[in-house]
Amino acid sequence: MPPAGSWWREGAIVATAFVLCLLGGVLHVDDTLAPPSAPLYAIAAVSSATLLARHRAPAVTTVATGVCGMLAAPLGLLPTPLIVAPAIISAYSLARRSEQRVTIAVLLPTAALLVAFTAFFETDFSWEDTSRLVTVAASPLVAAVSGRSAQHRRAFLAVMDERARRAEEQRDSEARRKATEERVRIARELHDLVAHQITLANAQATVAAHVVDTQPEQARTSLAELVQTTREALDELRATVGLLRQNGDTSTPSDPAPGLSRVPTLLSTFRRAGMEVSLHEDGTARPLPPAVDLTAYRIIQEALTNVTKHAATRSAEVRLAWERDNVAVTVTDDGGGSGTSPQRPPGYGLIGMRERATAVGGTLTSGARPQGGFVVSAHLPVPGVETTARGRQRDR
Repeated sequence: MPPAGSWWREGAIVATAFVLCLLGGVLHVDDTLAPPSAPLYAIAAVSSATLLARHRAPAVTTVATGVCGMLAAPLGLLPTPLIVAPAIISAYSLARRSEQRVTIAVLLPTAALLVAFTAFFETDFSWEDTSRLVTVAASPLVAAVSGRSAQHRRAFLAVMDERARRAEEQRDSEARRKATEERVRIARELHDLVAHQITLANAQATVAAHVVDTQPEQARTSLAELVQTTREALDELRATVGLLRQNGDTSTPSDPAPGLSRVPTLLSTFRRAGMEVSLHEDGTARPLPPAVDLTAYRIIQEALTNVTKHAATRSAEVRLAWERDNVAVTVTDDGGGSGTSPQRPPGYGLIGMRERATAVGGTLTSGARPQGGFVVSAHLPVPGVETTARGRQRDR
């Protein structure tokens, strides 16, 4: 069945094949020219009309048009490629729409029978007749090769289109994944920034409110620290928003990211807010990759912020344990006071800390301590001494 909307093309092909058959029948075996005979009209009409079935039954159409070409010799017509034009067209369609083994199984016997049948009806067989018959028999084969090439090209283009489509889908999926990761990273940074600064500001404002009448000097100190904290919060928030507005790569900000070297300054801000926090370090400190360094800093910052917000205590301990291939960051509080709850619902702070640790290849655990309080413990990978030495040697 021809494809929908292509009947005009099919009609043109059938008409062309019909005309070519008639032109091929003008030349007779005795090399004379004569108008097309009635049998020739019948052969041309039948073989050309059979082409309409080449899409639905290409093998049967090829055999039928080949048989019509064989009838030229018994009718006294000179077999030429023009007379077998319908067979050539059907051979092309057969090669395009069928498997290679089917094409060979149909075309080779048809071509052989065409040559044998024509030679049987020619009494005076010359070398010129042999070359002509070879040309007639080879014409469907050449058309089949062309059809096979067209089929391969169509399959190749289909594969390339499919690859392009999959590549486009993969690019879109990758872009969505990166956008999601970037949104999570931005949300994590903003959470750490806002939660830390607002918590400190709240603690400083609370201290000022309690001592404003009894200790005016301490209240003024707390208010001055509150002003400084809010100013730093605005500056960091402005820097973060400005970073998001950049058109280039936002993964490498212009200002250096905080790390463990800034932990003493971080702890001093909590101390000014009224928290007793101590720092203990075991082992030999080593340089950390920027991502791991930032992760360790943010975990300490968020863990202490959670102590300020949720724990009924004003003391905490930060411990850094340097091991061979990792650094353990532990933040604990004693949880003293009636407001301590042994089971705290996990908020975005704990989720963000766990995501940060996982992103750099580390682990993080958190939970209530048996003796009271809460603990956050992270193990982050650290390049070994041998790896660091090799890296320095390559740098030199």
